[in-house]
Amino acid sequence: MTQTALVTGSNRGIGLELCRQLAAKGMHVIATCRKASSELTSLNVEIIEDVEVSEPKSLAKLADSLGNRKIDWLINNAGIAGGIGLGQIDDNAIDDFVRMYRVNSLGPLLTTQALLNHLGQGSKVGIITSRMGSIDDNDSGGSYAYRMSKSAVNAAGKSLSIDLKPKGIAVAILHPGWVRTDMTGHGGLIDPDESAAGLIQRMEELTLETSGTFWHTNGEKLPW
Repeated sequence: MTQTALVTGSNRGIGLELCRQLAAKGMHVIATCRKASSELTSLNVEIIEDVEVSEPKSLAKLADSLGNRKIDWLINNAGIAGGIGLGQIDDNAIDDFVRMYRVNSLGPLLTTQALLNHLGQGSKVGIITSRMGSIDDNDSGGSYAYRMSKSAVNAAGKSLSIDLKPKGIAVAILHPGWVRTDMTGHGGLIDPDESAAGLIQRMEELTLETSGTFWHTNGEKLPW
């Protein structure tokens, strides 16, 4: 039976490449986003637009649209970036902090909760986070909003791994690498295709025994 993967934030970058590679592997891909790009519509995938991962009502509508379909892989990829250094945290920056927390931290948790009835024994949940959320790995400081939002989603991923284990659902907390995308201004060390291939391999290797661990796309286990 064909497996189904649902990927959030699918209209560009890593999400787009995940959809491309998962479809090439023979999975039925449900690509969700706020608005589809021409690159996404060119793929042979199912597209659901107007999905905002920080809005419970939007996620409830998504869940309803899926009917009784099972999701084998849920990849929480949607996210936003931003720096915000010391001395820059004013009233406007606080709004940016809140927005980043809603999307990066709450988004994957709300999405997983909303789609819980579509997950079952053997399903896998991937959370695309960042090693910038690692406290032990932080040797450069700065980027307060982004780092804090990713530390928070790492904590959510660990709790999800514990809560979902009795249901037979495993959770991977995944760093995609420093990827050349629009989000990074096309700076970085690897391209989206290499990142996505590694992320897919980590998902394939994920088991209930390794659930709740923090992995680099290259297979390196990362510190908290």
